Amino acid sequence: MTAPDRRSNAGAERSDDSESSRRVVLFDMDGVILEGWGTDTAVRRRALEDLLEDRGLTVDDGCREALAAEGYDDDFRAACEQIGVDPAAFYRARDRRSAKRTVSRLAAGNRRLCADVGALEAIAERAAVGLVSNNYQPAVEFVVDHFRLTEFGVTRGRDLGPDGYRRRKPDPHYLNEALDALGASDGLYVGDRATDVIAAERAGLDSAFIRRDHNAGLELGVEPTAEVGSLEELLPLVDDR
Repeated sequence: MTAPDRRSNAGAERSDDSESSRRVVLFDMDGVILEGWGTDTAVRRRALEDLLEDRGLTVDDGCREALAAEGYDDDFRAACEQIGVDPAAFYRARDRRSAKRTVSRLAAGNRRLCADVGALEAIAERAAVGLVSNNYQPAVEFVVDHFRLTEFGVTRGRDLGPDGYRRRKPDPHYLNEALDALGASDGLYVGDRATDVIAAERAGLDSAFIRRDHNAGLELGVEPTAEVGSLEELLPLVDDR
């Protein structure tokens, strides 16, 4: 899959804003800062069951599968119509419960930081750093606060509801928000998926693909600016910028 080339335009627009804008390194969270691909899909299914119980709704298996799927799509909306609920409001309510369950699991120690996050301190001495994730905003905020990741100048996760779903990477929406918040005109995005590389390119950023145990055999299908095996390996890339 090839992303549209928007690098020069995005960079030019931000460069005009301020000659003193800073270099920036943005990080994905799941698989980069926090161990593992992401939150277990069982969390979303349990959140749906919570919501159905709260509203006293009974659904058949086919409808349940559509309502438990991640996407805000035609199948989800059709299932909502079948049970007589507003699709956008129901999706947002499910997201709220999913985010709450995600935070509870993190608080219980379900996932740990990656072993090399100590490199963030040295990176933050060289550039402004931020965290941009497809995970829910409450989960991203919790990770930063719980693990005392004070290096991040901006933390951005997915908003709850359909708009948040649509703006997930590879859409560059949240990357652009983070760049604007940091006053950045140049940057690097560090991720562990093809969607991270594509989102970086669409936001006018270089990309660093980090290969860890969970994605060791992944065929990326896109070309990152660089590939690294740990956060420590980012330091020369940041120094060269």
